[in-house]
Amino acid sequence: MISDFFNQILVYPLLNLLVFFYNFIPDIGAVIILVTVLVRLALLPSFHKSLRHQKALSDLQPKMNEIKEKYKDNKEQQAKAMMELYSTHKVNPLSSCLPLLIQLPILIALYQVFIQSLNGANLQGIYSFVPRPEHIDPMFLGLINLKDRNVWMPALAAALQYFQSRLSLPKVAGTDQMSKIMSMQTLYMFPIFTFFIGLQFPAGLTLYWIVTTLFGIAQQYYILRKETHAA
Repeated sequence: MISDFFNQILVYPLLNLLVFFYNFIPDIGAVIILVTVLVRLALLPSFHKSLRHQKALSDLQPKMNEIKEKYKDNKEQQAKAMMELYSTHKVNPLSSCLPLLIQLPILIALYQVFIQSLNGANLQGIYSFVPRPEHIDPMFLGLINLKDRNVWMPALAAALQYFQSRLSLPKVAGTDQMSKIMSMQTLYMFPIFTFFIGLQFPAGLTLYWIVTTLFGIAQQYYILRKETHAA
């Protein structure tokens, strides 16, 4: 029941979108890039809001450090002062997690879409008005087989994840040990995790992650530049 609902609201629409464009652009890699950009554009408001909150948190880091130092022996008062700071500046520290929660079901759906469209099996869930291709060639630019695993695309995805993580880190690092540990995890563990996960999946899914990360980097640059000029 749940799987049928998931297929109806995510897997089949994404599959049909991919197949529809493949009828006009007979390169599945180019179609994956196009679908990824469309997905990111659809999610643009939530990512945009999250990035603005992320930058606001970064700007508040010096004040957060002051509170941690001032109330280092009183965790209850420290938490209360932090909440007052967030409330005053209208910042939600959990808002940056929202895009990740939104992306997770989309990533699962795309995995099913790529598995079905790239392995040569009969396509399931194609709408009657979408022409069904006889075969989907898994080659991207005639060079990369997107149904197979490779090491180069996960490596590129990890490098881009590292670059994006650097952009996401606060300009002023936290003074407490927990903040430093979290910063190190963000900077190094996420890219390592991305690399090893990418090794386990078809290159088509890794291509999606590369494009969505590039989109995210461009969006972060735009937000940072816009906020800098506005300041």
